[in-house]
Amino acid sequence: MKPSLIIMAAGMGSRYGGLKQVDRFGPSGETIVEYSIYDALRAGFGKIVMVVRKEFVNDFKDLVLNKAMRKADIEFVFQELENIPAGLTVPPDRAKPWGTGHAVMIAEKKINTPFAVINADDLYGANSLKVMADFLTQPQEDNVDNYCIVGYQLENTLSESGHVSRGVCFADDQGFLKSIVEHKKIFREDAVIKSQLDEKQSVQFTGKEIVSMNLMGFTPSLFQHLKSQFVSFIKSNINNLSAEFYLPSVVNEVVKEGKARVKLLQTNDKWFGVTYKEDRPAVINNLIKLLEDGVYPVNLWE
Repeated sequence: MKPSLIIMAAGMGSRYGGLKQVDRFGPSGETIVEYSIYDALRAGFGKIVMVVRKEFVNDFKDLVLNKAMRKADIEFVFQELENIPAGLTVPPDRAKPWGTGHAVMIAEKKINTPFAVINADDLYGANSLKVMADFLTQPQEDNVDNYCIVGYQLENTLSESGHVSRGVCFADDQGFLKSIVEHKKIFREDAVIKSQLDEKQSVQFTGKEIVSMNLMGFTPSLFQHLKSQFVSFIKSNINNLSAEFYLPSVVNEVVKEGKARVKLLQTNDKWFGVTYKEDRPAVINNLIKLLEDGVYPVNLWE
């Protein structure tokens, strides 16, 4: 069976100043997510599951994916606060979405194959999706679930317009993940790449560190880990209305408990995406270069 692809597209784009998932960057009005779907189809993925906010689903169907839906099997699930496992209740003052772990968890009913996860506003590259698809179609070995992450060099994932959040990956000698350490405020200051830990503390990076951009691959066994950890998350954060249930934290926990092995895969592709409105010209220029190199056609769906 072909692997599936979950695309997380429910973010509100607070730093971008709008719903960047529907912003158009390609010469024929394509959004970033359309290029990712195009790459996924030629890499060998089957079903596409879009995680969106219910209020924006028609925007995705009518404005963003009108042409793509003629070529791909695309389904939708809604990331809403009340979409949580039975027996749990939403804190009355909670407004912030639950996070990336929750986004993947709610797609369970749509997934019955190995699957990958990506962000809607990041372009990962055709080779990266092919590397992922090849991993997901390999037979599972041993009695431990085999997951994976496609990693990128930190220096190739920064924004010139402000700080970014990145998960720095640490692997053993065989290339299996030992841990992901989340850094919420990474930025370039002159020639130095820093992570601001608090008002007084910061750490420096070389730029060669491997980071996760949420291009991850799993088997459906992940959903049991997600639900179990989400219950614990809710109980631990009942009074923390801004806490988020992050997918990398779930991966860290299953690795720590020995419930899965996570292979850190390498790619020659360069990631790019939009965090800030000021990133838009660079994304357009990058796409133009890819079109000139023949990576994508000018009219993506014709």
